Amino acid sequence: MNIKPLFDRIVIEPLETEEKTKSGIVLLAKDQEKPQIARVTAVGPGGLVDGKDVKMVVKVGDKVIYSKYAGSEFKVDDKTFTVMRQSDVLAVVED
Repeated sequence: MNIKPLFDRIVIEPLETEEKTKSGIVLLAKDQEKPQIARVTAVGPGGLVDGKDVKMVVKVGDKVIYSKYAGSEFKVDDKTFTVMRQSDVLAVVED
């Protein structure tokens, strides 16, 4: 399935979280925090949004840190994705 976000929206796929702490304690799924680091899988065209010209800064493949409760989640083929506004991205992680 090909997903094309509109306007200033992006689609992200959360990256897997560690299942162990640094000291080696295994965490149950319910005890793990929702990850806030994700890979961008699709980017909208930007343009005029709410009377302001929005330039898209993030691109497909970027690793980003985003606001904890941002966007709307959906599932495709057992993978979880989130659609959010570009303004909900806090930073781009450079490796």
